[in-house]
Amino acid sequence: MAELVFYTHPMSRGRIVRWMLEEAGAPYRTELLEYGTTMKADAYRAINPMGKVPAIRHGDTIVTEGAAICAYLADAFPDAGLAPPPAARGDYYRWLFFAAGPVEQAVVNASMGFTVPQGKELAAGWGSLDAVCDALDGWLATHDYFAGDRFTAADVYAGAQIGWGLQFGTMPARPSFAAYVARIDARPAAIRAREIDDGLMAAAG
Repeated sequence: MAELVFYTHPMSRGRIVRWMLEEAGAPYRTELLEYGTTMKADAYRAINPMGKVPAIRHGDTIVTEGAAICAYLADAFPDAGLAPPPAARGDYYRWLFFAAGPVEQAVVNASMGFTVPQGKELAAGWGSLDAVCDALDGWLATHDYFAGDRFTAADVYAGAQIGWGLQFGTMPARPSFAAYVARIDARPAAIRAREIDDGLMAAAG
């Protein structure tokens, strides 16, 4: 089996990939990087020219960007059942990349105090934070998971975004969000991943 290497920092979006790796159940090796030093060194820039985490190397294959890594791992380890069959992936792809695009952009912009000028909402792919949250709420009010009735990699990525939004107050605490996050946070792989990264943070002091 090809070696699977995970490049991360415990206080980063790498926490999403850690969770995905635990869900996939494949053996992996972690390489911890530090902001401003090893993360920007030439050795790691050969993995990710952006000098940011997370990233994975699976044999000769390198994947960066959290949503892409989640999608890749779901396909690389199909026995974990983290992706629907190809013919049933409409909702799966929709919400996985909705979280990577509009959700990420809307939350970051709002948290930094950026607003789209009135009348320019159509030029911004996310429109507004309210519009993004309305879309998520409309789905989660009537579905247990983003691919319908089964947990998938879309729930790892989108669920982490929503969980962080509730934790840090960057998304509204709507009832459907709270119920969804409670459901996915209770998964054994999610608990293991949090314990690993929280332990690494504590060890770093």
